[in-house]
Amino acid sequence: MSKWYPKNGRVIFHVDMNSFYASVEMAFDPSLKGKPLAIAGNPEERRGIVVTSSYEARKYGVKTTMPVGEAKRLCPDLIVMRPNFERYRTASKEMFKILSDVTSIVQPVSIDEGYMDITQCEEQGSPPDIAERIQRRIYEELDLPCSIGIAPNKFLAKMASDMKKPMGITILRLRDIEKKLWPLPIEEMYGVGSKTADKLKKINIQTIGDLANHPVLELKQLLGINGERLQNRANGMDQRPVDPDAVHEFKSIGTSTTLPQDTTEDTEVRAVLRRLSNKVEARMKNKKVVAKNVQLMIRYHDRKTVTRSRQLKEFIHTSDDLFNAAIQLFDQHWSLDPVRLLGVTASDLAEQSQVTQQLDLFNYKEHADKEKLYKAIDDLTDKYGKNPFKAISVPSEGNVTTSFQKDFLDDYKKE
Repeated sequence: MSKWYPKNGRVIFHVDMNSFYASVEMAFDPSLKGKPLAIAGNPEERRGIVVTSSYEARKYGVKTTMPVGEAKRLCPDLIVMRPNFERYRTASKEMFKILSDVTSIVQPVSIDEGYMDITQCEEQGSPPDIAERIQRRIYEELDLPCSIGIAPNKFLAKMASDMKKPMGITILRLRDIEKKLWPLPIEEMYGVGSKTADKLKKINIQTIGDLANHPVLELKQLLGINGERLQNRANGMDQRPVDPDAVHEFKSIGTSTTLPQDTTEDTEVRAVLRRLSNKVEARMKNKKVVAKNVQLMIRYHDRKTVTRSRQLKEFIHTSDDLFNAAIQLFDQHWSLDPVRLLGVTASDLAEQSQVTQQLDLFNYKEHADKEKLYKAIDDLTDKYGKNPFKAISVPSEGNVTTSFQKDFLDDYKKE
């Protein structure tokens, strides 16, 4: 057993759920199994975007971020469903509970993936045996498939979990990287996006092996410090620990939505920004944080995306303040082209309990009056179950967003 658990090394798992949203829907409704299925934000609209798809749909070329209309042209029998986030969160919570039965050193990184450090789990068996038990439990208890990567660090474990899907278990040791990792195309490397891949290809880096063996000075000139970091990863070096508390270290809270159709209507834009601001406020309130920066994302009809932010003089926490900052950014930076997607993000966060508002003689009464209003609204919300003023002024768009939040990922610990 000692060969699996080195004295000076680590044993890391990366657990990656396979086609998670589609798989959850199939588990909920078994009649969907074996059929081409896509989850999309606005399935009634041909411009809606595919969030994920089943492996049966992928055989036809259906991909994430593809417009629904294009997906249906590729796969005429495609079943398209709206996402059910509460259902996915419930499944995610149960999955992470299973992981935490093995070790307390579990780090969720998104709703459908996480890392585990099983270095101290030698008494439970070999890493492949533990991985098989985890995979089997998730499948038998939740009816969900997953792939697991086993490696001495997080980067290699992540790469390993992608090598065999669905229901794969892959071991990637340091001595294996030249044979298993280096031949892969550079765009398949975790941490290398399409823009970075294009830059690397211009200096004749086509594979991960090319990156691993390229002169580091040229990489730093091209990509800055990230060039050296990526080369270290390509050579199998990654010292990051599996950190169960990392999920609490969120640096921003944001949400976005794809509009049913591209628009230049100012009233529609304002209604969407109001809804997004309401959602961000609710999540900030849940986390008991305030923000000193608001960021706006605009994606146009041609997929060109711009982000602009505004640093504030004071911390804010209400949807009114978030909306006002967002709409000012929109008015300043909108190109007048049709808008496809909008996003609002609060950043530069601080805990409410640690922030002392420095009130002067001119704004003390304003803040005091606002707090009375907020308390009255909160009291009515507690009584009626929702904010009655928001219900009157803001039409609901349900829970459909195109960004999947991470600030619920420690919920599996709360029972």
